[in-house]
Amino acid sequence: MDLLHDLKGAEVAKAICASLQDKISQLKETGIVPTLAIVRVGNREDDIAYEQGAIKRFNNNGARVLQVALQESCTQEELEKVVMNINKTKEIHGMLLMRPLPKHLNENRIKGMLDLRKDVDCMTYLGQAGLFMGEKAVFTPCTAQAVIEIIDHYGIDVTGKKVTVIGRSQVVGKPLAVMLINKNATVTVCHTKTVNLPEECRNADIIIAAAGRAKMVDDTFVKPGQIIIDVGINMVDGKLCGDVDYDKVSPIVTAITPVPGGVGAVTTSVLLKHTVISAAR
Repeated sequence: MDLLHDLKGAEVAKAICASLQDKISQLKETGIVPTLAIVRVGNREDDIAYEQGAIKRFNNNGARVLQVALQESCTQEELEKVVMNINKTKEIHGMLLMRPLPKHLNENRIKGMLDLRKDVDCMTYLGQAGLFMGEKAVFTPCTAQAVIEIIDHYGIDVTGKKVTVIGRSQVVGKPLAVMLINKNATVTVCHTKTVNLPEECRNADIIIAAAGRAKMVDDTFVKPGQIIIDVGINMVDGKLCGDVDYDKVSPIVTAITPVPGGVGAVTTSVLLKHTVISAAR
């Protein structure tokens, strides 16, 4: 079995956090503590789990999370007031809004309202435009950046490689495709409506699964020599699993990220990194 086989996220997260320690110490000497505001509407279990993971990551590395929990029934006005306050508060360096929002709230208004400098998860229209244009100053979406961090950490060269991304969400699929093109990969974007998806995937050197469908990618999608990055987080029979059927796919491919313990483990470190950069600016 190849030494590369399991691309564990913990190792990548540890390296990212270690690289930030000097900068965090320097900021603290000037009285600045990197601070992220997490805004959550309602009590969705996956939102709370992610929030707890972020709080732990920040606390362990000398940074701070400010929690703003709103009732599921909150009004648009209440949510917008929170965002405007975050924009005005100079001690807050980044904001993460848990999405999707309840149906009665207009997420698009928030996308046009948040200060670009505090948009640490590339939620705003300006942030997304900057990403598309290849602007280095904008923050990339944390989950998509976590995939890039794993690729870089394990020395996976994507130049000229065929990379198939399954998924076209604004949060992962679309931005990740642009980010991979910027790294000179040859990118194919597929989704659940793609005709003969298994064949498209077998043609790839690297498959990135981000469709949000549990164990969708099975042994018919893969061939020896491929690298598989599983972004999916799904609950099946009370257990966490990815978009890839790990047990069927793992024996065939060269390398694969596990779920849990893969991309998800890196995402909160990227959030910390972006917040520290924002605080330094």
